[in-house]
Amino acid sequence: MKVTLVSEGTYPFAMGGVSVWMDQLIRGMPDYKWDVVTMTVDGGERPVWDLPPNLEQVIPVPLWGKVRRRRSSRPPGDSFSEIYGRFLEIVLTPAVMGHGSEEFLSVLESLHRFAHEGGDLVGALTANESLAQLMDAWYWNRTDGLNLADAITAGDLMGHMLRPLAEPAPRTDLMHVAMNGLSMLMAMTAKWQHGTPIVLSEHGVYLRERYLQYVDEPVSHAVRVLLLSFFRRLAGAAYVAADRIAPHSSYNRRWQIHNGADPDRIRIMYNGVDPEDFPLAESDPDEPTLVFMGRVDPLKDLHTLIRAFDLVRGKIPNARLRIFGGVPAGNESYHESCLDLIAELGLEGAARFEGRVSTPVDAYHAGQVVALTSISEGFPYTVVEAMACGRPTVVTNVGGVAEAVGDAGFVVPPRDHVAAADAMVRLLRDAGLRRRLGTLARARVLERFTLRQSLDDYRAVYRELIGARA
Repeated sequence: MKVTLVSEGTYPFAMGGVSVWMDQLIRGMPDYKWDVVTMTVDGGERPVWDLPPNLEQVIPVPLWGKVRRRRSSRPPGDSFSEIYGRFLEIVLTPAVMGHGSEEFLSVLESLHRFAHEGGDLVGALTANESLAQLMDAWYWNRTDGLNLADAITAGDLMGHMLRPLAEPAPRTDLMHVAMNGLSMLMAMTAKWQHGTPIVLSEHGVYLRERYLQYVDEPVSHAVRVLLLSFFRRLAGAAYVAADRIAPHSSYNRRWQIHNGADPDRIRIMYNGVDPEDFPLAESDPDEPTLVFMGRVDPLKDLHTLIRAFDLVRGKIPNARLRIFGGVPAGNESYHESCLDLIAELGLEGAARFEGRVSTPVDAYHAGQVVALTSISEGFPYTVVEAMACGRPTVVTNVGGVAEAVGDAGFVVPPRDHVAAADAMVRLLRDAGLRRRLGTLARARVLERFTLRQSLDDYRAVYRELIGARA
């Protein structure tokens, strides 16, 4: 059996929970052959993972690099104008509970056919005729204006995002997509051309994270509205195309149903860890220490963590905060903002960025309490790994985090640094409570969230879909 994993900006070119999950699947099923398709920036990325022997090829799909454009002044033609007209009509119509998702999936297939029959998809979206078509459609569907500069920006961005539709369709037994959104376009091409079944996993809620992302994107309001409407329609079409939807929490399942997913296609698949890789911590550091383990990213909301730690220091003056994890490319300015906040609050020396660590176990064992103050999550490995090490956690109630923690830690509202600080202080001061919650945490992982359970669940889904196809 060959399975092709598809993701956006992750394995093997980046660290993080999705990459860990993909590596687990490939190594955990050595009897399967695997390919990986990854949406990248420009194709110049280099692997940061040691690749398993059963991973046959890594196929980068650069979304933002230069495009070899055909030298032609001809307009895209009436057939494209008709397809694009349907595309704009659906995107500019407010989506309600997945209504119109099947039609939008059909439009995406038509764009795919246009590209594979010799059409220049990127060029067509930025042709003068298409820009005029976009401005006219906006005029008839919206009360605000869309100027020519906005139309050019939107057309160019859309062309980059739809590039996967012009890529060769992978030949494989099954497409397993790590997240909704642009990655699903590759799986759709394989299904249209070869009838390949699709499994769609969602670690976080892709659509929700796009809304969070575009709050600060340097584009006009009109472009922001257009792109978010596109992502909303794409998410709905993806739920129609997927043969099995495998969210990592019931929280994600609720979002999927809200956006039109068929409940009968959904099966919750929790992430798992190998307990032997995350042994119980046998001792505590000399000073009261909080630990964060993960990438430095706005979604992790480290500003709230740092502000909470400032309040902790007011009550426990010798407390320490150690932040483990790398700074992904593009997040350097966010890292600087965190350093600035530490300086502003006078926490230098007490709060430190430790960078990447050779093994996450070292990070979890370095503190009495592990904290995660994210504003968006799926089912985070860092929480389950910390629990396996017997560490109590203070986490925010986003995604499937509360499902992971249960009664083995403290769950607080996102962006509430006061509530987070209160929970941290309580745990740091009460060794008995820490031991009790740590014991519960380890037992919860052994019962519900082991890697073996996770791999067995995926094997069952793969066999079900490939058997049905046969």
